Amino acid sequence: MDAVNPLLAEVEKLRVVVGPTASGKTALAIQLAEALDGEIISADSVQIYRHFDIGSGKPSSDELKRVPHHLVGDLEPTDDIDASRFAELADKRIADIVSRGKTPIVCGGTFLWVRALLFGLVKAPPGNEDIRREHARYVEAHGREALHERLREHDPESFARLNPNDFIRVSRALEVLELTGAPLSQLQAAHGFRTPRYSFELLGIRHTADELTERITRRVSSMLEQGWENEVRSLLSRGFGETRPMASVGYRQVALAVSSTTPPLRQALLDDVVRVTRIFARRQRTWLRDQPVRWLSPAEPQTP
Repeated sequence: MDAVNPLLAEVEKLRVVVGPTASGKTALAIQLAEALDGEIISADSVQIYRHFDIGSGKPSSDELKRVPHHLVGDLEPTDDIDASRFAELADKRIADIVSRGKTPIVCGGTFLWVRALLFGLVKAPPGNEDIRREHARYVEAHGREALHERLREHDPESFARLNPNDFIRVSRALEVLELTGAPLSQLQAAHGFRTPRYSFELLGIRHTADELTERITRRVSSMLEQGWENEVRSLLSRGFGETRPMASVGYRQVALAVSSTTPPLRQALLDDVVRVTRIFARRQRTWLRDQPVRWLSPAEPQTP
């Protein structure tokens, strides 16, 4: 998967829509797809799961009718997926789209997945089930933040980059450290992500920090009005409380709220979700700061 993709000659330029959450990625991707006779491949680590619909910002039924989407709702919440597996799935979708004479467009905010697709991943040992089970037991006894804290001394870069609630990525960083003695961040730095597997162009819509905060607030408010709390109650009742998507930004806060014996008022929940989403968006903006993104203004015509 790390080698330059043989589709390179067939895909003149892979357009990849990126940007922080609530920046308008879906709308831009749909505009591009309609202009280029394209189909969209989602690079979103929550939208790929079934049943997690409102809080993940999945494309609406009308949007799905306008443009075919791939890797949206493909997995059960209990299924595991990592960046390497995503890249394999995306490669297959790209090949299929190109074979039908259409234009593939990647869209999403899970930037590790985007990077894996465009540049491949570091050479690291395969997963070790014994280590992962030990990590799961540790989390059950001490909590996710305690597991995350174990990265602080020996892999401070991964400690700073990873969300404490992202058990799978935190566990993987610790797993690599235990198996190789080298921090995952060190291996990633050596890899450098310098050899593209596709010719690509990154596109996004630029917003000021204040504009993005306003968009995030409107987005979260709309999700709550659409019934996000009831969606989460249903997911919890079906046994999906300990799944990876439930630990994602927003879903975790709503799950805690609806499970509480004294649920917070709607405004307090809104404020909490907006707060953690803004933190997440800042991380996304930091990652994008050094990327060659072609930033468009919100009013600019979205030409190919």
